[in-house]
Amino acid sequence: MAEAEINDDVKTLHSMGYAQELARTMGQFSNFAISFSIICILSGGINSLAQGTSGVGGAALSIGWIVGGACALLFSMGMAQIASAFPTAGGLYHWSSILGGRGWGWATAWFNLIGLITVLAAINVGTFGFFNGAFGAMLHIPTPKDGALFFETPQFWFVAIMTATHALINHLGIKLTTKLTDLSGYLILGGAVLLAGTLFWFAGNDPGEVRDFSRLWTFKNYSGAVGGDVWPESKSILMVFGLGLLLPIYTLTGYDASAHTSEETVDAARRVPRGIVHSVFWASLFAFIFSCSFVVAIPNMDEAAKQGWNVFFYVMDAQVPAGLKFFIYGLIFVAQYICGLATVTSISRMIFAFARDKGLPFSEILSKVSPKWRTPVAATWVGAGLAVIFVAWADAYSVAVAVTSITLYLSYCMPIAAGMLAFNKSWKTFGPWNIGAKFPIVAMFCIAIAAVIFFIGVQPPNDKALLFMAVIIAVTIAVWFGIERKRFQGPPVGADIEARAKAIAEAEHAIHVALD
Repeated sequence: MAEAEINDDVKTLHSMGYAQELARTMGQFSNFAISFSIICILSGGINSLAQGTSGVGGAALSIGWIVGGACALLFSMGMAQIASAFPTAGGLYHWSSILGGRGWGWATAWFNLIGLITVLAAINVGTFGFFNGAFGAMLHIPTPKDGALFFETPQFWFVAIMTATHALINHLGIKLTTKLTDLSGYLILGGAVLLAGTLFWFAGNDPGEVRDFSRLWTFKNYSGAVGGDVWPESKSILMVFGLGLLLPIYTLTGYDASAHTSEETVDAARRVPRGIVHSVFWASLFAFIFSCSFVVAIPNMDEAAKQGWNVFFYVMDAQVPAGLKFFIYGLIFVAQYICGLATVTSISRMIFAFARDKGLPFSEILSKVSPKWRTPVAATWVGAGLAVIFVAWADAYSVAVAVTSITLYLSYCMPIAAGMLAFNKSWKTFGPWNIGAKFPIVAMFCIAIAAVIFFIGVQPPNDKALLFMAVIIAVTIAVWFGIERKRFQGPPVGADIEARAKAIAEAEHAIHVALD
């Protein structure tokens, strides 16, 4: 059955004008796990807690996750609909090109690529922050001097070395990466349950202390100094709640990885959309459970808000015995490490797919697949290197989170918006995962949500994100109309697909000869 499914997948890929160059070995759980590993509620869900607790308190971590999870689920449904119809690596770019034209696809590719690079930077900066908070005192990690250059800081070297190991593992083939991301899927689920159970169990155990569930729906303005200056002081509690939504919105990114590994997934038209939707649903559910337990375990909400970015360690130190606490820290660190690993996989496939259609400088090199490892080696190392460079430019974790949220959700929205306009017009052939007439409605919600994310993502103290986005949008427009509109042809369509049939056969023959 698997061989027949693979043959069908290859035929589908050929029908879109591409050769089967990558190794197609991933099953349903592996496709789900790679997105679930990048979402990693034990990464963003922990490292960004202060954006909620120092916003409107407990309600940001309960109601906020319901709102943020619902928004991400709408996007996942829209993406799943398109992924089922067009199961290719670098899916977002390919979808936008087919449904909205090559210019729309080119812009989508750049926003998605920037979002993937910045999310890797944010994940690994957050992992350093977690490692330093959990083990820094024990290992005597030094605090950088005021005015120190980025390469003089422990954070930069920690991130650089960790990212290099991510690239090396990806270099060595998808099977090793898949085994680790499969492990991560189980680790995240088990770790979230263990953490939630631990926090709930130890909350309220002291004499006279009770579990205060009313915090879960209580709004209190902690902006400014009372919230550790995570957010500037604001009179509008609605605005502060909106800023706190960056916690779930940022955490619930990366589920496009299921689409980016379409050409490595068996029965991709069915399994990829399931991987996208299920990763968002289960991550949202377990993050909500953990976050509610965390809120209940907080000894004093006012004091917790004042802790700012240290809030997670404040609660763990106050409530959890040392031995169990460090065991949980170890699990969280491993999950965060694999989160970065899976993100490198996603970046490399996106770069490979875009370069395959000559959308990047040095496309010939970036689109090459190693005959030995069946991985896009150059794309892997370039993507990892660009993330380290971004860390050097934007050392503030909150700025990286804001840029990631904006660019990724814009790239998610663009093919969905194009699909809405093409629905039942130029786009009439759908895949086996199909929500039918609900798709245009879902698409309209996604467009509105993307606009809100952009608005809250550039609010102070993330002004740098606005500058970054302004530069990126200006450069994108200038490069497209100045150069790429004449040069870039986009993915193969119509007669181009037939013209590439001979090239596909020759490429596959070369791979088989190399493997033999």
